[in-house]
Amino acid sequence: MTQILPIAQIVISVLLVGAILLQQKGGGLGNAFGGLGTSYHTKRGFERVLFIVTIILGVLFVVSTIASLILK
Repeated sequence: MTQILPIAQIVISVLLVGAILLQQKGGGLGNAFGGLGTSYHTKRGFERVLFIVTIILGVLFVVSTIASLILK
């Protein structure tokens, strides 16, 4: 079990980074400092699935990190 956890954390972290990068929509640094306002809309289709997958991967990463700390 102690050998599987680090590999699982690496795989989960790579998938999490990929899911986060796929969600970026050209916001850039300009919007952080008073860029154009955007309208709010609901997530549909692939955008919603990607959002849910990102949350699940984040929870899995936290759980695997806590498990690795407990097992040390």
